[in-house]
Amino acid sequence: MSNNKPPLTIGRLAKAAKVNIETVRHYQRQNLIKEPHKPDGGFRHYPFETIDRIRFIKRAQRLGFSLKEIEQLISLGSQHCDDIQVLAKEKRDLIQKQIQGLLTIQSALDDLITSCKADKKQDHCALIDTLSQKGFLDD
Repeated sequence: MSNNKPPLTIGRLAKAAKVNIETVRHYQRQNLIKEPHKPDGGFRHYPFETIDRIRFIKRAQRLGFSLKEIEQLISLGSQHCDDIQVLAKEKRDLIQKQIQGLLTIQSALDDLITSCKADKKQDHCALIDTLSQKGFLDD
């Protein structure tokens, strides 16, 4: 190996990329990283660039990209910036919708908490009563 580094086995790869071995195997099954040839009676040796690929995948996941979307990003590569920008805008728009949905839920919970505080009767809970009402949150 170059630079006197020990061979990069799956365990060393996982440790260097800060993931577990099953994550490496999962990425292989998803064709996000290549599974090296296994020599007879030996261990697979991964190229050191695989560490960077796994870190790329993890960063993309933190941005909300699914593994299928990450596969698209990888297949497009850095030479297709316009196409990648379209995917990023679609992801941003989806996240914006999710944020709006969460803000609606937060507002509804704030209202329920306020109604609970205002109605201190011992025989029922205003929050449970409201959730029991048909039509609450447009069901």
